[in-house]
Amino acid sequence: MSSAQIEIQIIAMVVAIACAIPGVFLVLRKMAMISDAISHSILPGIVLGFFAVQDISSPVLVIMAALTGLLTVILVEIINRTGLVKEDTAIGLVFPALFSIGVILIARNADDVHLDIDAVLVGDLAFAPFDRFFAGDVNLGPKSLWVMSSILLITIVMLITFFKELKLSTFDAELATTLGFSPAVIHYSLMSVTSVTTVGAFDAVGAILVVALMIVPAAIAYLLTENLRKMIILAAVFGVLAALSGYWLAHFIDASISGSMATMLGLMFLFAYIFAPGKGLVSVLVRQHLQKREYSLLTFLLHIKNHSNKDGNPEERQIAHLTGHFNWQKNQARLILDLALKNNMIEVNNPQVSLTPKGDSFTKEAMDYIVNNQREDIESVGGKFLLFR
Repeated sequence: MSSAQIEIQIIAMVVAIACAIPGVFLVLRKMAMISDAISHSILPGIVLGFFAVQDISSPVLVIMAALTGLLTVILVEIINRTGLVKEDTAIGLVFPALFSIGVILIARNADDVHLDIDAVLVGDLAFAPFDRFFAGDVNLGPKSLWVMSSILLITIVMLITFFKELKLSTFDAELATTLGFSPAVIHYSLMSVTSVTTVGAFDAVGAILVVALMIVPAAIAYLLTENLRKMIILAAVFGVLAALSGYWLAHFIDASISGSMATMLGLMFLFAYIFAPGKGLVSVLVRQHLQKREYSLLTFLLHIKNHSNKDGNPEERQIAHLTGHFNWQKNQARLILDLALKNNMIEVNNPQVSLTPKGDSFTKEAMDYIVNNQREDIESVGGKFLLFR
């Protein structure tokens, strides 16, 4: 493996971790698309920076791009606070406008320089090792690695220093305000980090992969855990795994490195979406199936209870009658009957079914909740339902 291959993988891993950290908070704050908005709307900042210094490699372009990214966030907030449109609509209004301005500026004033739209949008990790950072005559390695490592270090320091404030403002902005934290300051600080990270990663991996690395690992982690610290760590791990596996996929099939990394992220998310415990598609379908069983069991118990008093019809409690009464298939009727017996809710005295003391007590509690809809009863009733699972 050549030094260039090693450098590409290291750059990809650093970018993945740097993007994953702010990405977690964007996902939790339901602001995932702001990263896409920033990655496109920084174009006029890059163009204006070039017009100012006439040097495409100047750090002024990075600074201008970061400021334009922050301007995007501010404009989105201003439009959103009017209450006339929602935040996703505000994002859809702002970033196409800024991006279009950048495209027009390039088309009108930069035809004779290498500042074309494809170069700005695509980015290619394969060429990142060729853009070196020199201190005098000393070659210190790829420039993008130094840039992203610096951004990652700053991001980690800020995360550790302001973790409590970020957590509070993300999950309970009102409590953060009560405790003396300013959610607005924290919000714009997070957006500034997001903007700088996006701009820093832009040249190496391009706009599309920046969005993928910022959002998809965080979305995968969100499906797997509800612990914020674990979520950040998992997002970083999945970002690194996608970076490495995507690189080698591109190597073996001779394809785009950035595209292969984004593909691996998509496959990882698909796997988590289907199989994640608790939130995955399989878990949701199983839970829905169990809920249907619980509903059928409760309906069965309420029916027995309703016909157990002196005014009830004993024939309504006969096993043969139950199948036809509820319009259940024989297998479903046997399943519900066995479930009630297993949990000691009923007893069968052929040909009739009766509630046990436990079943009678539970059914009374369920009926009280249904009639009164008392919120304090929800947890206790729900807890007992878990017995049937």
